[in-house]
Amino acid sequence: MNETMNTLIGRRSVRSYKKEQITKEELDAVLTAGIWAPTGMNRQHTRLVAVTDPHLVKKLSLMNAAVMGSDSDPFYGAPCVVIVFGDSNVYTYVEDGSLAMGNMMNAAHSIGLGSCWIHRAREMFESEEGRALMAEWGIPESYKGVGNCILGYTDNPPADRPRLEGRTVIV
Repeated sequence: MNETMNTLIGRRSVRSYKKEQITKEELDAVLTAGIWAPTGMNRQHTRLVAVTDPHLVKKLSLMNAAVMGSDSDPFYGAPCVVIVFGDSNVYTYVEDGSLAMGNMMNAAHSIGLGSCWIHRAREMFESEEGRALMAEWGIPESYKGVGNCILGYTDNPPADRPRLEGRTVIV
């Protein structure tokens, strides 16, 4: 198999991270993959906000946990989170943001980083606190959170799980 297929097949959702922050070069590579993801009619409306400040990562983690009614860390100790936003005026904003998330997670794996899609970005940024952060970051009000891509160095690699049979049909 070629390198791309090995990356796609080998990527796993990581839920255990070392405290060490990823490098700027690694983050730039992941963000580049995100902005090069396809968008409907090439609108290129998705916005990515990368957060590496430990205090802000903690704040975002608490916001996400509050949506679940929990006080656990839904970011699993990852030192970096990239929030993907899409313009809700664009019919395909969820799909476009999802493609950016997929590209970033595959890029992360290809350069030796762990990643995981953490949901509840929409709810986080519909809150008053979330809207204030969006304004601070220059994200327009029409934008909605699509996903949180946590990034870091894997502490305990997840085990491979076999794929379920019968999920493809060739006609």
